[in-house]
Amino acid sequence: MTRSSLTTPPPGAQAPAAHPDAPQAGTTLGSHYSQCFGCGAGHPTGLHLNARTPDGTTVEAEFTVGEAHQGAPGLAHGGVLAAAMDEVIGMSVYLFHKPYVTGRLETDYLLPVPVGTTLHLRAWCNGIDGRKAYLEAEGRIGAPDGPVAVRAAALFIEVNMEHFAKHGDLAAIAAEHQDYEVNP
Repeated sequence: MTRSSLTTPPPGAQAPAAHPDAPQAGTTLGSHYSQCFGCGAGHPTGLHLNARTPDGTTVEAEFTVGEAHQGAPGLAHGGVLAAAMDEVIGMSVYLFHKPYVTGRLETDYLLPVPVGTTLHLRAWCNGIDGRKAYLEAEGRIGAPDGPVAVRAAALFIEVNMEHFAKHGDLAAIAAEHQDYEVNP
């Protein structure tokens, strides 16, 4: 992964640990909200990621590239692939029981991804330093051990829930907010 110093944990960053109340290994994670482009079941052209944690510290999901997700004819749009990386990384910080937002996302495209392909996504945290979380993700073609098509490194910033109320739709948050975070 080609990554900048902005997505590399600094010396002294703490190894991540799942929150004691985080979902147990094998648990499926809920969506951020029903209209979320990445994980919402109610978004008509969204990615519809259905994520789970295999071990309480990483997140896995699958994404099948549809016709609505193409850029060049027959191939996934690079921005859609970046959105899938951002989403699976964003779901992984849920395990810390703190709300985070994307501060920076760096994406490497290694293989073309044809429409109809299922990408197997995996995300994990490399370290936390104050309000900053340093994370990575990869998308593999066809199987969890298939060839890597896309990789990402990210910096996520911890915010409070007022951030979403101030900058987002407070009524939607209130209607679907079920816990401290935006995932149920």
